[in-house]
Amino acid sequence: MKAQKLTKETISALGVTPRAFPEFAVGDSIALSQWITEGDKKRLQVFEGDVIAFSNNGASTTFILRKIGANSVAVERIFPYYSPVIDSIKVLKRGDVRRAKLFYVRDRVGRKARIKELVLTKEERALQAEKHNEKVANQAISKD
Repeated sequence: MKAQKLTKETISALGVTPRAFPEFAVGDSIALSQWITEGDKKRLQVFEGDVIAFSNNGASTTFILRKIGANSVAVERIFPYYSPVIDSIKVLKRGDVRRAKLFYVRDRVGRKARIKELVLTKEERALQAEKHNEKVANQAISKD
């Protein structure tokens, strides 16, 4: 039996469904709600941290979240962007960074590990909210 030939566009489109997540980038602090299955029960658990890397690869797009857990132990997790396990993402604060990957934060401790916050004007915040509302409306139309 011969294997079916698929084009790169077909492969990259597999499993990619539009997600209504807000725009976020490297350096942002986000709260990610994910579904946890314990036995026969499902519950939501929040993972709050800084985005230190974003890998944009079509259906296999991932991002790395880093948080400081109990006893000052750093915890990093890699999340697939299109995973059905992710319920929602909320942007807590925007980061003002100059790099695409923030792996240098791993070597820093305490206040040196903080990421500078990006301060937006009212007009910029209103423009971002308007873009997000348009994106959500377009996704709702494409679902119908």
